[in-house]
Amino acid sequence: MPHNLNIRANGKASMMYVGEPAWHGLGVQLPNLATSAEVMEHAGLDYTVTKQLLYTLADKKRLVEVPDNFCTVRTDTNAVLGVVGDRYSVVQNSDAFTFFDALVGDGEAIYETAGALGRGERIWLLAKLPSFIRIGKNDIINKYLLLTNAHDGSSVVKCKLTPIRVVCQNTLSVALAGSEQEVRIRHTPNAADKLKEAHKLLGLTNQLYQQLDVILNRMQLRKVSNKELLDYVCRLVPDNPDVEKNHTRTGNIREKILELYETGAGAEWTRGTAFGLVNAVSEFTDHLQHTGNPEKRLKSVWFGSGLGLKEKAFSQALELLKN
Repeated sequence: MPHNLNIRANGKASMMYVGEPAWHGLGVQLPNLATSAEVMEHAGLDYTVTKQLLYTLADKKRLVEVPDNFCTVRTDTNAVLGVVGDRYSVVQNSDAFTFFDALVGDGEAIYETAGALGRGERIWLLAKLPSFIRIGKNDIINKYLLLTNAHDGSSVVKCKLTPIRVVCQNTLSVALAGSEQEVRIRHTPNAADKLKEAHKLLGLTNQLYQQLDVILNRMQLRKVSNKELLDYVCRLVPDNPDVEKNHTRTGNIREKILELYETGAGAEWTRGTAFGLVNAVSEFTDHLQHTGNPEKRLKSVWFGSGLGLKEKAFSQALELLKN
């Protein structure tokens, strides 16, 4: 199951989407303005999680409680999702929808996609916010809000602003300085209340996207010389002299980014600019990295090395604006 989507007993994948089907062809398509109840049902998120005592088998015959450790259990399937500590408090899927419902109910957002991974230990919601950013004359960047939660103790609840390019559906996770772009909520007894307070994040969206609008349009106007282009790629993907075989891989990544810079999606109007550099790296991480393993690609784009590479690409492009 390379997509790593949770597959329910009825054989359906735990995912819903609005618009074009996902790259793996799974999930249920819903109309715009779907209600939270519809999204939870069709995305397979209408389950609860409990925290239960953890036991170990001693002497191959006695169950002994493991002190200060618990397991999280999905009640509809009895699947064990993870092992957590005493202070961990479950944030139910319905709590995540409490946050999004106010947005959707007020017409401020539309559920775009939602679902569960693995046995249901990680879930996500993606909502499309109104309006967009226009880069130059041709490039449109939509505004999205992504919420992720882990029921296995591996991550806090995260609410993150995410621009997604319409041209090729790249996820361009931009690291604007500071913590305003992302709200993190630990799994503690007051986590659900804090999640409600995360509405404060939306009060910052206009300000943040206004900043992003200015920055990206400045990048589009900033011309890049051949020397700056090569220096940028070498700093983005540096050599690793300690690993001999790394040289070939490093060279291949650099060449692919340079190729996308010249001929990738949207290159006809971003080529030769600092924004074109960020765009090429985004296309590489979201569409070409881990092409043989969609599960790795998804995790990389949202949580791992792909996200880190894009943030580094954006940071380096910002440095070009200073020169």
